[in-house]
Amino acid sequence: MSKKKQRSKASTYLSIGTTLFGAVSVTRQLREARVEKDTLRLADAIVHGAAIVTGVALLVREIRRMTTDD
Repeated sequence: MSKKKQRSKASTYLSIGTTLFGAVSVTRQLREARVEKDTLRLADAIVHGAAIVTGVALLVREIRRMTTDD
């Protein structure tokens, strides 16, 4: 059993904000890929988008755990 270092709430919220800011870049990349009909860039943007969604979900779960521990 390993002890996991917990983040502070502020740090977690900052991580969510940073991750969501990355979503702006992915959205732009999606638009450009569609306009240029670039399938490879479109696939790349979709994969990055999925990573962002997963990251936010993990951070939200961490916040929920923090609030139940308080």
